[in-house]
Amino acid sequence: MKRILYMVLRNIILVPFMWFKLCYHASHVDKYTEEQHYKMLKFIVRRANKGGNVTIDVHGQENIPSKSGFMFFPNHQGLYDVLAIVEACPKPFSVVAKQEVAHIQFLKQVFACMKAYMIDRDDVRQAMKVITNVSKEVMDGRNYIIFAEGTRSKNGNEVQEFKGGSFKAATRAKCPIVPVALIDAFKPFDTNTISPVTVQVHFLKPLYYEEYQDMKTTEIAALVKERVQRTIRKYGPSHEA
Repeated sequence: MKRILYMVLRNIILVPFMWFKLCYHASHVDKYTEEQHYKMLKFIVRRANKGGNVTIDVHGQENIPSKSGFMFFPNHQGLYDVLAIVEACPKPFSVVAKQEVAHIQFLKQVFACMKAYMIDRDDVRQAMKVITNVSKEVMDGRNYIIFAEGTRSKNGNEVQEFKGGSFKAATRAKCPIVPVALIDAFKPFDTNTISPVTVQVHFLKPLYYEEYQDMKTTEIAALVKERVQRTIRKYGPSHEA
């Protein structure tokens, strides 16, 4: 990945310090508050983005609930998605990610700092335990991201089906559901170029429990997908809409 190498080279003086600090935080997660972890991650991500010619274009920050205890549901384009949202979002959040990414260096340390959950899609019991734990933490005031597509899109800005089961933690927590539309988030890591790229992050109006309490999770999933898809078609490259 040319851009990752470019990010490193253009931050070569800071890289050893940032890597040491990230690893230290990841190994001492209980030594720091969630806010301290997040502040450190935002610093690293901003430096990496600047060095890698990546600009984050943020829309709709006013749609992020003022009170913590909500869940983001973005479309899934690639490994860069979480990093884009870290720069765009002023509030700390954690992640539910598939177990396959648990051993990727850098993401491994980032997810450790976030106290993220790794979900085994082949283990129903483990997956249900994660849903239960996440719903409890959201009720206690933590914020989470779940990628409802389950796996990243192979077609750029095209949105796949949002799975109803991904919304079980939110319905159990009775929390605000915030759709997030990512546009061109696949380009920083999944294209073999170092040309400047702009990633759009759109935080859409949240769905509150009163609005979705009588809906099935499949209906919530379809509604959130439709809002995300409509935003991508409105603001994304016309040839990929």
